[in-house]
Amino acid sequence: MKESYLRTFPAIIILSFFYLLFSCQGEKKHETVSIGFYNLENLFDTINDAELFLNEEFTPQSEKQWTSSRYHEKLSNIAFVISKMATDVTPDGVAVLGVCEVENRGVLEDLVLEPSIKERNYQIVHFDSPDARGIDVGLLYNPQFFEVTNSKSYKLSLDDDSSFLSRDQLVVTGLMEKEKIHIIVNHWPSRRGGEEVSRPKRNAAGDLSRYIVDSLLTLDLNAKILVMGDLNDDPVNQSVIEYLRAKGNQEQLKKGDLFNPMHQLYLDGSGTLAYRKKWNLFDMVIISQGLLGENKSDYKFYKAVVFDENFLKQKEGDYAGYPNRTYAGKLYLGGYSDHFPVYLYLIKKAD
Repeated sequence: MKESYLRTFPAIIILSFFYLLFSCQGEKKHETVSIGFYNLENLFDTINDAELFLNEEFTPQSEKQWTSSRYHEKLSNIAFVISKMATDVTPDGVAVLGVCEVENRGVLEDLVLEPSIKERNYQIVHFDSPDARGIDVGLLYNPQFFEVTNSKSYKLSLDDDSSFLSRDQLVVTGLMEKEKIHIIVNHWPSRRGGEEVSRPKRNAAGDLSRYIVDSLLTLDLNAKILVMGDLNDDPVNQSVIEYLRAKGNQEQLKKGDLFNPMHQLYLDGSGTLAYRKKWNLFDMVIISQGLLGENKSDYKFYKAVVFDENFLKQKEGDYAGYPNRTYAGKLYLGGYSDHFPVYLYLIKKAD
């Protein structure tokens, strides 16, 4: 009896292997898409706008000597980063990418034609903002995965300062595999003058984003909303926690609250930019509760990522490990951006 069992044991192992193999092949797999955000750090063309005088800093005649060759090197560098984002899970990379610090639509048109990403056929959503520096936000999307159905920009204003000028907030609605998704792209006011002094401006930006979110949730309590951008605040700051109502713990969410998957990354020590030896995580993708849950019959949140690969970092000196930027003051470094990009994955069961 024992001898017979030993003879048949290998056969049992082989049959069990094939049973598991075919069982796994028969299971439904997941479809995955990635949605991200990237601060492109002063993506200006080389043409001086004589009417506005906003971008004299980025011209061939300026102290920075922003020449055509440097502009095209910048485009190539940024496109290469985009080409690598999320490809470890999704071969087609990011399906939708919010961007900021872009001068105009033209620089985005040049960017999407770069050889490393041209075949993705990224389309553009862009509105000019009244920002004092002449920089805007925008959205790139792969039409293979996302179809835009509506877009609008919202002006950020301050009740006590009629001269205040900043970036508009871009709202894009579209279909991701027939599922309606709303994306709000932000670049909130900077910390110039100090974090405390400038805080009310970012609180106002958080309030505007919250107004947009509430408007969407009024129409559909389960609306799938992504609020993304360089918020110039960390996930723990007042503008994010109180004004936007974005929390880091799913179990503590109340009706209408947003979930910030970058919160835990920040607590774990991750950052997207560094200043004076301190890391901040200003770049975020925040989601509504319509993208949460275990039922993967439609797209749901899976994982958030700070894309901080080694090739994006300075290799030596006092700033080793920091994002490898384009300039350090007036010194041309030829890097990528002073921010790391971020993205998250949405998954659902395949049909």
